[in-house]
Amino acid sequence: MYTLYSKICDAVAVAKILNATLVIPYLEVNSVWQDSSTFLDIFDVDHFINVLKDEVSIVKELPDEFFWSTREYYATAIRANRIKTTPIHASANWYIDNVLPVLESYGIAAIAPFSHRLAFDNMPKDIQRLRCKVNFQALVFVPRIRELGDALINRLRYPPGDDEVVGTKHFKDVSNAKRKQGTGNFVVLHLRFDKDMAAHSACDFGGGKAEKLALAKYRQVIWQGRVLNSQFTDEELRSQGRCPLTPEEIGLLLAALGFDNTTRLYLASHKVYGGEVRISTLRSLFPLLENKKSLSSSEERASIKGKASLLAAVDYYVGMHSDIFISASPGNMHNAMVGHRTYQNLKTIRPNMALLGQLFLNKSLTWPEFQETVVEGHKNRHGQIRLRKSEQSIYTYPTPDCMCNA
Repeated sequence: MYTLYSKICDAVAVAKILNATLVIPYLEVNSVWQDSSTFLDIFDVDHFINVLKDEVSIVKELPDEFFWSTREYYATAIRANRIKTTPIHASANWYIDNVLPVLESYGIAAIAPFSHRLAFDNMPKDIQRLRCKVNFQALVFVPRIRELGDALINRLRYPPGDDEVVGTKHFKDVSNAKRKQGTGNFVVLHLRFDKDMAAHSACDFGGGKAEKLALAKYRQVIWQGRVLNSQFTDEELRSQGRCPLTPEEIGLLLAALGFDNTTRLYLASHKVYGGEVRISTLRSLFPLLENKKSLSSSEERASIKGKASLLAAVDYYVGMHSDIFISASPGNMHNAMVGHRTYQNLKTIRPNMALLGQLFLNKSLTWPEFQETVVEGHKNRHGQIRLRKSEQSIYTYPTPDCMCNA
């Protein structure tokens, strides 16, 4: 989700730099999840265009007179108007020197690939502010995502009784009555522990020789063995904070930070490596653990079934409305959520991965010692505003570019 957000924001910024009209971005089919969702499936395009109407001209579709410039027209041939040599973190001047001439010659330019192709430093202030406006104001999910998200949030804050059925009018009526009794708080946990993540980390997750061999084989198939972490031992990786937290470890972290079995926890994740068995310890610590499936009916989820981008969008929406957000390890959704919640002054816990890795390697620690060290090591990791440093993303660190100076 972070990569998608940043690409769109940067595309708007480049259109502004070039004084060009932007065609609503075409989204590539995700090679891992095989998701063909379009911009219009995920984001409210009319809201997007309206918010930015005074900044950049935007059209929903490519005008017919430019059909000759599409990949469909050229098939596998080289498109003269395509720029495919854009360097990582290119400057505004690079676009003026290299893309503007193509735009002036052909009337249209296609930039691909475009991931991380605009610098974060030495940008005009109006371009930085525009990127902020796109990220935090213009990009709003389509109504069906917001409606399902609102339903999940409602059920987290006002849990149904034993005689209430999720997704019925009766449930909604009872919820309205419960609003008068007060709101319940909930925590969103982004558990980055799918098979890809486990394999790519090259860490040992306690499954013995069979698991190690299975993950090594999967690494070879997906990445042809080109995984940097493979050259390090598990102890080295954990002490450097390079291993994703397992469901058991994130459960211990939450418990050490003071969350208990009365905490309502929403699990935002795709398929968890190891399935329900792997989550069982986390569920025993936090029995009020919920997810999209437990909080909604199959009919409510029908429109997003099998669509990884839409499923992630629902989780993102719920995460943005939670009282606290925590991610089991850094990543795209974590980065996007940290920036967005910082912008809205919401509490976000950032696990100290290096500290936790070292603590979990120390088998002689008592619970009081573990808890004291965890609390001390996370005192300044609860969403405090951090100024963006050179080369850091404006979307993860929106201060000071997107926010007023104190």
